[in-house]
Amino acid sequence: MCLGIPGEIVEILADHTDLARVDVSGVRRAINVGLLEGEELRPGDWILIHVGFALSKIDEDEAKAAMEFLESIGQAYDDELAALKESSLDPFDPIGRGEA
Repeated sequence: MCLGIPGEIVEILADHTDLARVDVSGVRRAINVGLLEGEELRPGDWILIHVGFALSKIDEDEAKAAMEFLESIGQAYDDELAALKESSLDPFDPIGRGEA
């Protein structure tokens, strides 16, 4: 099962404007926001993420509802979160093993 998980933008990376540092349940990663070209994105905004890419901008209520649902389904959410922890698009962490 493939899931989109909500994350909160912490910062837009200055040297890589198609990347944003995003917090997902305490895990911070650089996420590609290039698919949201034309959307105004800033710290505090919520996005829906799949495989390191932002699919859409969502509001905080949608993010909370999605997190509650994902937490309720258990293993699939845990698997998606584990995959996020192992991934990295962070230009300062090319191997993807450090905390971004």
